[in-house]
Amino acid sequence: MDTQALKGSWHLVAQSGDQVPLFFYSALFLMYPEARGLFPVSMAAQRDRLVGALGHIVSNVDRVDELVPFLQQLGRDHRKFSVVAQHYPAVGQALLATLEHFLGDRWTPALARDWTQAYSLVAKVMTEAAEESSATSPPWWEGEIIMHEVRAPGIAVIRARLNYPYPFRAGQSASISCALRPKLWRYYSFANAPRRDNTIDLHVRVVDGGVVSTALVHGTQRGDILKVAAPVGDRLTLDANPPRDLILIAGGTGLAPLKSLVEQMAYEGPRRDVRLFVGARTSRELYDIEALSKLNVEHPWLSVVPVVSRDAFYSGEHGMAVDVALRAYRGQDVYVCGSEEMVQQSVSRLLDAGVPPGQIRFDEFTSAGGRAQ
Repeated sequence: MDTQALKGSWHLVAQSGDQVPLFFYSALFLMYPEARGLFPVSMAAQRDRLVGALGHIVSNVDRVDELVPFLQQLGRDHRKFSVVAQHYPAVGQALLATLEHFLGDRWTPALARDWTQAYSLVAKVMTEAAEESSATSPPWWEGEIIMHEVRAPGIAVIRARLNYPYPFRAGQSASISCALRPKLWRYYSFANAPRRDNTIDLHVRVVDGGVVSTALVHGTQRGDILKVAAPVGDRLTLDANPPRDLILIAGGTGLAPLKSLVEQMAYEGPRRDVRLFVGARTSRELYDIEALSKLNVEHPWLSVVPVVSRDAFYSGEHGMAVDVALRAYRGQDVYVCGSEEMVQQSVSRLLDAGVPPGQIRFDEFTSAGGRAQ
């Protein structure tokens, strides 16, 4: 298999932009109309994901150690879309038709063989991972909403009780779907450590164009059922060795996974000195301050510092959370979570201030309102 030929041909195809996924899905649904029912009514977000996934796969086709875990997670994750092994040949046929269409005269028998071989390997890894995962866990859990509070304009805290034990770690996230937006899934972080009652907390902010976030904040209520896929991600999970003290820097609803770490330490230890800096634009957006203040009082090892950037009447800390946090930096591990812009700026400031890269853990939200997974 000529990996350079695969990369070069995909680079040429990708230059056609949005026309590529548009052609692919048109070909797929024309050849296999029954496949249309697997996808949401609006395909805009799905088209972007296809190009992103294919780009990642082809870019790493010669780095098997990096590619295989990605494909395994992709295979496990696709179970929530009711994808089964029988669907993969149809997708492969539509993919080859798309490549042939956009490459034209550059589409040769040798290149067709390389792409066929590459896709067969991709499908094999994904299906095997999905089958292995299906033996131990469902494609999704169902969670009944038992608490829904709009804490600030466009921000809700939601608690759901899952129907089965749900194995996750503090700092992880999962893709969530609700009945108002069937077949649409978005990643959200858990705002709690695992609990014996199988409840999870979600902090959801409405984002521009975010149909799932809007439905969760303004459309769902107590008694509604959420679908919760398997947990993913370890970017913000705690390092056990060595158990250093922590600085946690949250922007907006990026507070959720960092609060889960605080809850984990409260449950399990080991006790560390933890400073949690909660950034918001105004004091009204400090939506969880009552619960955080309670934690602050209950745990002497915890210090919660709210920071606002655009509220002249706020009596507490002003500015960017990262700048306030740096005044307390004494060699701790630093965790950062928030919007893409907030995380990039914060990590840059931390590096400029001399914080070792190995002691910075971060995750960010995309403009679509989900985790950048």
